Amino acid sequence: MKIISWNVNGIRAALNKGLADFLSTENPDILCLQETKAREEQVELPLEFGSYKSYWNSAEKPGYSGTAIFTKHAPLACIHGLGIEEHDKEGRVITLEYPDFHLVNVYTVNAQDGLRRLPYRLEWDTAFRKHLNTLAETKPVIFCGDLNVAHNEIDLARPKANRKSAGFSDEERASFSELLGSGFIDSFRHFHPDKTEAYSWWSYRGGARQRNVGWRLDYFGLSPALIDRLREATILPDVMGSDHCPVAIVLR
Repeated sequence: MKIISWNVNGIRAALNKGLADFLSTENPDILCLQETKAREEQVELPLEFGSYKSYWNSAEKPGYSGTAIFTKHAPLACIHGLGIEEHDKEGRVITLEYPDFHLVNVYTVNAQDGLRRLPYRLEWDTAFRKHLNTLAETKPVIFCGDLNVAHNEIDLARPKANRKSAGFSDEERASFSELLGSGFIDSFRHFHPDKTEAYSWWSYRGGARQRNVGWRLDYFGLSPALIDRLREATILPDVMGSDHCPVAIVLR
């Protein structure tokens, strides 16, 4: 089973930049998208999406945030959000239940310039961690998406210059450590613990992508019970169409 996650920075824009061709080429069993910036009824999907059932969670604010999952495998159940009104207005979480795992697609809150949204971001992290841990009480969990944090210095090109930047503050990194420590494995680092220059987001400014001055913000996390099934965990930096690139796992 191949699962792909991608922050597309607007699904309508991504469709104009080759998203359907990417789907046809990669042919994932499940595609999780973040930052869709649209409601389902606003998007005309190409024929390539015909074999997929879709699940959407859009923000109340038009053209903002949002998540969607396209899957060839019908889930047992779908949950939108975290069940907390203050956290569920931005369409950031979709959970699908399958017979042997829960799949959670997430677009984590950005702490923003000057870390002005950091207090809320940490509240949100706590609620999201609780959601995953509650799910894990019933069956293993896979979470994926844009977690908006570079966990360690190896996960961004310029750690010293970004020590107090959104996505690399001490608080956000510690929060992500707490999430992993509560019972999850960073799938990419499981296979590539020391790999450098492996990024999934690049600023549009200053030719950052061409120079690979990036950040690893996109993850697949798994319950330990699923590790024996994990065959691959990859980043696809050559795929264009967004300021993020897709990340993927393959399970047997």
